[in-house]
Amino acid sequence: MLGTLCTLITALTYVDAVIVLTQTPAVHTVSTGQQIVLNCNIQRYDGNYVRWYKQVPGEAPQFVLRFRYSGSSPSFGSGFSSDRFNSKASSNIDYQFIIKRAETGDSAVYYCQTWDDSASAAVFGQGTKLIVTSSSLPPPVLTLFPPSSAELQSNKASLVCLSSQSVPFADVSWFAGGSPVSGGISTSTAVQQPDHTFQISSFLAIQTSDWNMEKVYTCKVSLGSQTAEKNINKSDCGSENSRGAE
Repeated sequence: MLGTLCTLITALTYVDAVIVLTQTPAVHTVSTGQQIVLNCNIQRYDGNYVRWYKQVPGEAPQFVLRFRYSGSSPSFGSGFSSDRFNSKASSNIDYQFIIKRAETGDSAVYYCQTWDDSASAAVFGQGTKLIVTSSSLPPPVLTLFPPSSAELQSNKASLVCLSSQSVPFADVSWFAGGSPVSGGISTSTAVQQPDHTFQISSFLAIQTSDWNMEKVYTCKVSLGSQTAEKNINKSDCGSENSRGAE
């Protein structure tokens, strides 16, 4: 009986021992032309390939390359080559994904993946968000919408900030009366538009009483060194004050 129990525990431990892929850094911001190195620790080496995928928000993942510790060089997916991409390993569990010269089109989330023999399953890392900025990028273009008349009949309302930008990632922040707002904010992931720009929507929940007191609200969107802001309040909601700055 004891032998059977030990065998069962061993089997369960074996099944539960799914490897965990750890990617660093979680977010990486660079300028165009710089070399990029993203890291992936696969915890245990089973002799399998480590693959890297690129995913732009709203699009299907793209296979970039695969590399095996015992292999000599990576093999590439369609549209990717050794001209700008590479992969190396500093040990049999520590892998690096390299972009030799960053371009703004490289902005995306990158995932490493390998096969876990014990679980008979593909395992992915949590992803690294790569943001490539450039001084030549135009600042985001903002459109700020006031609360609807229907919302204003209740105690709560919302402001909507739409940001149109050339890359899929940006930081959105809100201010009320010049002070940062930390709650009541809901910001979407970027959605690619037909013209290949990206749009982010951010909602701010406000009290109707604050709106009626002429409080000024500001939506600020930062994309590397590029920043755009737009203000709105009740009396000036038809002609919001907008400015962009580098």
